[in-house]
Amino acid sequence: MPNPNEIVSALCAAGFTHLVWIPDSHLGTWEPALAGSPLAPIRVCREGEAVGVAIGLLLGGAKPLVAIQCTGFFEAGDAVRNAVHDMKLPLKLLVGVRGARAAKSGTGRDNCPHFAQRLVEAWELPHAHFDPAEANANLSAALATLTQTGPRALFWSE
Repeated sequence: MPNPNEIVSALCAAGFTHLVWIPDSHLGTWEPALAGSPLAPIRVCREGEAVGVAIGLLLGGAKPLVAIQCTGFFEAGDAVRNAVHDMKLPLKLLVGVRGARAAKSGTGRDNCPHFAQRLVEAWELPHAHFDPAEANANLSAALATLTQTGPRALFWSE
Protein backbone atom coordinates (compact mmCIF):
# COMPACT_ATOMS: atom_id res chain seq x y z
CA MET A 1 0.00 0.00 0.00
CA PRO A 2 1.47 3.40 -0.93
CA ASN A 3 2.35 5.63 1.99
CA PRO A 4 1.18 9.27 2.17
CA ASN A 5 4.50 10.63 0.83
CA GLU A 6 4.27 8.33 -2.20
CA ILE A 7 0.66 9.37 -2.77
CA VAL A 8 1.45 13.08 -2.67
CA SER A 9 4.44 12.58 -4.97
CA ALA A 10 2.25 10.66 -7.42
CA LEU A 11 -0.42 13.39 -7.34
CA CYS A 12 2.23 16.00 -8.12
CA ALA A 13 3.72 13.84 -10.88
CA ALA A 14 0.22 13.48 -12.40
CA GLY A 15 0.19 17.26 -12.87
CA PHE A 16 -2.33 18.36 -10.25
CA THR A 17 -1.72 21.86 -8.92
CA HIS A 18 -4.18 21.87 -6.02
CA LEU A 19 -5.88 19.36 -3.77
CA VAL A 20 -9.32 20.65 -2.79
CA TRP A 21 -10.43 18.39 -0.01
CA ILE A 22 -11.99 17.42 3.22
CA PRO A 23 -9.38 15.23 4.93
CA ASP A 24 -11.86 12.54 5.93
CA SER A 25 -11.15 8.88 6.68
CA HIS A 26 -8.09 7.51 4.87
CA LEU A 27 -7.61 10.74 2.93
CA GLY A 28 -6.79 12.57 6.15
CA THR A 29 -3.64 10.50 6.63
CA TRP A 30 -2.08 12.39 3.69
CA GLU A 31 -2.09 15.73 5.47
CA PRO A 32 1.44 15.61 6.96
CA ALA A 33 2.87 14.69 3.53
CA LEU A 34 1.10 17.66 1.95
CA ALA A 35 2.89 20.14 4.22
CA GLY A 36 5.58 21.77 2.12
CA SER A 37 4.66 19.89 -1.05
CA PRO A 38 4.09 21.75 -4.34
CA LEU A 39 0.51 20.46 -4.29
CA ALA A 40 -1.40 23.33 -2.72
CA PRO A 41 -4.01 21.80 -0.37
CA ILE A 42 -7.24 23.76 0.10
CA ARG A 43 -9.53 22.64 2.92
CA VAL A 44 -13.22 23.28 2.54
CA CYS A 45 -16.22 22.85 4.83
CA ARG A 46 -18.55 20.92 2.52
CA GLU A 47 -18.08 18.76 -0.54
CA GLY A 48 -20.26 20.94 -2.77
CA GLU A 49 -17.97 23.81 -1.81
CA ALA A 50 -14.97 21.70 -2.87
CA VAL A 51 -16.44 21.39 -6.35
CA GLY A 52 -17.15 25.14 -6.46
CA VAL A 53 -13.57 25.97 -5.48
CA ALA A 54 -12.29 23.50 -8.10
CA ILE A 55 -14.49 25.20 -10.73
CA GLY A 56 -12.86 28.54 -9.92
CA LEU A 57 -9.39 27.01 -10.11
CA LEU A 58 -10.20 25.32 -13.44
CA LEU A 59 -11.49 28.60 -14.87
CA GLY A 60 -8.26 30.24 -13.70
CA GLY A 61 -6.12 27.67 -15.54
CA ALA A 62 -5.13 25.44 -12.60
CA LYS A 63 -5.44 21.65 -12.48
CA PRO A 64 -7.18 20.84 -9.21
CA LEU A 65 -8.15 17.47 -7.83
CA VAL A 66 -11.17 17.22 -5.51
CA ALA A 67 -10.63 14.55 -2.84
CA ILE A 68 -13.70 13.61 -0.81
CA GLN A 69 -15.35 10.58 0.73
CA CYS A 70 -18.33 8.84 -0.89
CA THR A 71 -21.00 10.35 1.36
CA GLY A 72 -19.64 13.79 0.50
CA PHE A 73 -19.76 12.82 -3.16
CA PHE A 74 -23.49 12.31 -2.68
CA GLU A 75 -23.80 15.75 -1.05
CA ALA A 76 -21.91 17.43 -3.90
CA GLY A 77 -24.20 16.02 -6.59
CA ASP A 78 -25.68 19.24 -7.93
CA ALA A 79 -22.28 20.94 -8.02
CA VAL A 80 -20.80 17.96 -9.88
CA ARG A 81 -23.69 17.95 -12.35
CA ASN A 82 -23.30 21.66 -12.95
CA ALA A 83 -19.52 21.50 -13.46
CA VAL A 84 -19.57 18.43 -15.71
CA HIS A 85 -22.74 18.80 -17.75
CA ASP A 86 -23.65 22.50 -17.71
CA MET A 87 -20.19 24.08 -17.69
CA LYS A 88 -18.47 21.19 -19.53
CA LEU A 89 -15.42 21.41 -17.24
CA PRO A 90 -12.83 18.62 -16.85
CA LEU A 91 -13.55 18.14 -13.15
CA LYS A 92 -11.33 15.50 -11.53
CA LEU A 93 -12.54 13.68 -8.41
CA LEU A 94 -10.84 11.22 -6.10
CA VAL A 95 -13.59 9.61 -4.04
CA GLY A 96 -12.73 7.57 -0.97
CA VAL A 97 -15.26 4.73 -0.94
CA ARG A 98 -15.57 3.48 2.61
CA GLY A 99 -16.59 -0.13 2.89
CA ALA A 100 -15.51 -0.92 -0.69
CA ARG A 101 -13.25 -3.81 0.32
CA ALA A 102 -15.89 -5.32 2.57
CA ALA A 103 -18.51 -4.95 -0.17
CA LYS A 104 -16.21 -6.67 -2.66
CA SER A 105 -15.76 -9.61 -0.29
CA GLY A 106 -19.49 -9.78 0.43
CA THR A 107 -19.07 -8.98 4.12
CA GLY A 108 -19.96 -5.29 4.08
CA ARG A 109 -23.11 -3.61 5.30
CA ASP A 110 -22.24 -0.08 4.18
CA ASN A 111 -24.29 0.98 1.16
CA CYS A 112 -21.82 3.69 0.05
CA PRO A 113 -20.12 1.50 -2.57
CA HIS A 114 -23.48 0.53 -4.04
CA PHE A 115 -24.80 4.07 -4.39
CA ALA A 116 -21.49 5.69 -5.41
CA GLN A 117 -21.31 3.36 -8.40
CA ARG A 118 -24.87 4.13 -9.40
CA LEU A 119 -24.36 7.87 -9.11
CA VAL A 120 -21.36 8.04 -11.45
CA GLU A 121 -23.34 5.97 -13.92
CA ALA A 122 -26.41 8.23 -13.59
CA TRP A 123 -24.26 11.35 -14.02
CA GLU A 124 -22.44 9.73 -16.98
CA LEU A 125 -19.15 10.47 -15.27
CA PRO A 126 -16.24 8.34 -16.54
CA HIS A 127 -14.61 6.57 -13.60
CA ALA A 128 -12.15 3.94 -12.52
CA HIS A 129 -11.55 1.99 -9.32
CA PHE A 130 -8.33 1.76 -7.33
CA ASP A 131 -7.61 -0.34 -4.26
CA PRO A 132 -4.26 0.64 -2.74
CA ALA A 133 -4.24 -2.56 -0.66
CA GLU A 134 -4.17 -4.88 -3.66
CA ALA A 135 -0.82 -6.54 -4.30
CA ASN A 136 -0.65 -5.31 -7.90
CA ALA A 137 -1.99 -1.80 -7.16
CA ASN A 138 -0.40 0.73 -9.51
CA LEU A 139 -1.00 4.24 -8.20
CA SER A 140 0.55 6.00 -11.19
CA ALA A 141 -1.66 4.06 -13.61
CA ALA A 142 -4.75 4.79 -11.52
CA LEU A 143 -3.97 8.51 -11.44
CA ALA A 144 -3.31 8.44 -15.18
CA THR A 145 -7.01 7.66 -15.65
CA LEU A 146 -7.73 11.05 -14.08
CA THR A 147 -5.45 12.89 -16.49
CA GLN A 148 -7.42 11.78 -19.53
CA THR A 149 -9.45 14.43 -21.32
CA GLY A 150 -12.72 15.48 -19.75
CA PRO A 151 -14.21 14.94 -16.33
CA ARG A 152 -13.21 11.81 -14.43
CA ALA A 153 -13.59 10.16 -11.05
CA LEU A 154 -11.33 7.68 -9.33
CA PHE A 155 -12.91 5.54 -6.62
CA TRP A 156 -10.30 4.90 -3.91
CA SER A 157 -11.25 1.74 -2.00
CA GLU A 158 -11.24 1.94 1.76
